[in-house]
Amino acid sequence: MNFSSEQPQIIVVGSSSIDLVLETEKLPAANETVLAVNSDSYFGGKGANQAVGTARLGASVYFVGCVGMDPLGQQIMRNLVGENVNVGFVHETDKEATGTAYVTTCDGNAAIVVVPAANNYLTKDHVEAADKYFHTADLILIQLEVPMDVIEHTVKKAKRLGKKIGLYASPGAPLKAEVLENVDFIIAKSSELHIVFGEEQREDVLKKYFNKLFLRDDTNSTIYFDGTEMKYYRNNYDKTVYKMGMGDAFTSGFAIALCHKNSIEDCVKFGNEVSARVSVKKGSQTGLPRISDFFS
Repeated sequence: MNFSSEQPQIIVVGSSSIDLVLETEKLPAANETVLAVNSDSYFGGKGANQAVGTARLGASVYFVGCVGMDPLGQQIMRNLVGENVNVGFVHETDKEATGTAYVTTCDGNAAIVVVPAANNYLTKDHVEAADKYFHTADLILIQLEVPMDVIEHTVKKAKRLGKKIGLYASPGAPLKAEVLENVDFIIAKSSELHIVFGEEQREDVLKKYFNKLFLRDDTNSTIYFDGTEMKYYRNNYDKTVYKMGMGDAFTSGFAIALCHKNSIEDCVKFGNEVSARVSVKKGSQTGLPRISDFFS
């Protein structure tokens, strides 16, 4: 892995939330009541996770998002500022509460329900408000927890400006061919491949988007086609327990490695390493490593 002396500038357009996590001895089945053995709350949202992840890895990060005008929204804003993320383009709405996610987890597995709330009020105008920073950005990151028209607009804008743009296609949703063709890399969950790409066979989709589509699963395994052969990379720690935020962590590591002009293989390896590290602590952001952790 090579790290240049230049600080990458990254814009993250996406969601933020407070994650309410319940730990149980089993995941409840339909119509079943179970008792929680512990409950806690953490900062989350795929966009905010990636903003914090890339900022900790040395990037100058601008976050474009939307929170409610409530105490949870203020907590998110203070957390982002504390993580050195620029929140000048985080919109506050009085039309909805701040986004939340309700997570029931047991033995590393989780059932998650996301309430987008204020995230649904992110608009194309909010993206345009950050226009001058798009002109100087090295990379734009997007996910699928904000309105699709905002996603499509951001992709078009990045393409028009000749900027690299990365997509974490989660939670899985059908995407226009224009979006898939114009982004520079796509990270998706293996279990959601059919939602994003339809019923094409996995190998065919990987070959179509060679060195561009990276499939992930919850064992911290990444699969992609390099133009010649299928490449598999996996690493995890023996103490890996918590799977929340691993995809966002991978995206953050991959993005930073790409900004420093590393090979695709090294980008994947670094993304996997960042993902493995986040999994040893509770919460999507808590275990995100800092760039100094890789030079100690």
